[in-house]
Amino acid sequence: MTPTLGKIGFVGIGAMGTPMAVNLIKAGYKLVIYDADPGHATAFASTPEVEVAENLAELGRSSDVVITMLPDGKIVRRVMCGDNDDFHNCVAAGLKPGTIVIDMSSSSPLGTRELGALLESRGVKLIDAPVSGGVKRAVSAELAIMVGSDQAVFDRYRPLLEKMGNQIFHAGPLGAGHAIKALNNYVSAAGLVAACEAVIAGKRFGLDPGVIVDILNVSSGMNNTTKVKMKQFMLSGAFNAGFTTGLMAKDVRTALEIAQAMEAPTLLAQPCAEIWDNAARNLGSTADHTAMFRYLEGVSKNNK
Repeated sequence: MTPTLGKIGFVGIGAMGTPMAVNLIKAGYKLVIYDADPGHATAFASTPEVEVAENLAELGRSSDVVITMLPDGKIVRRVMCGDNDDFHNCVAAGLKPGTIVIDMSSSSPLGTRELGALLESRGVKLIDAPVSGGVKRAVSAELAIMVGSDQAVFDRYRPLLEKMGNQIFHAGPLGAGHAIKALNNYVSAAGLVAACEAVIAGKRFGLDPGVIVDILNVSSGMNNTTKVKMKQFMLSGAFNAGFTTGLMAKDVRTALEIAQAMEAPTLLAQPCAEIWDNAARNLGSTADHTAMFRYLEGVSKNNK
């Protein structure tokens, strides 16, 4: 059945945005795209279903729905509202009242609510729908998508989101999706550090690292890192899972900010955020997050 949402504006044709946009095209949607790197957009626009916008305002004018898939909420706000929220040279400058903006980036939930109020003043509605699953699941359209919106909007746009993911959750009102995404990534990041430390300690004790992982994966210590990262990207030395150390550090810091704002305990979140910040500084923010294993090996050696 032909989609009825009209043209979709997609901002951010990167590692995650590219396969997500491809799946929308496969589902029959027409896209107008923009990326800060014109080469990314031009290379992607190889079919009649895709147009490349010359600028953000043009993308806004051409779109009935806008999806953003960008590194963080500050960039999303600048793309949507312009520098200093002046609404010049930005997507919102061209948007028609009644347009829906779906931010699928990993943004701060507090910032998302501020952006929602700014867009609401122009008759534009924002929903947050961050994703989890990485590039592999983005390609197969098996992402988990966490949505912050009112129920009616969620129900209307769920079919669109289902073209990119197979587990769609209504997390709550605006900002709820971004909140649970950051908290999820904190849990993942903490588990990754714990798994790395355990394998490094076991290896120095004389255990085979592969055997350590096999035992963890049938025991209570199993987590996402032991299942899909340790052998595949860390012990192999590949360090190319597709998500950067800088982005993980940013998400853990966002989770910490949420916990602090809610006066929730942060006995583990605080040091976890510091570990990831230090790793990003030492490895470089663009290093793959699985390089945390290499960083921790170096830290432990230097502390001898």
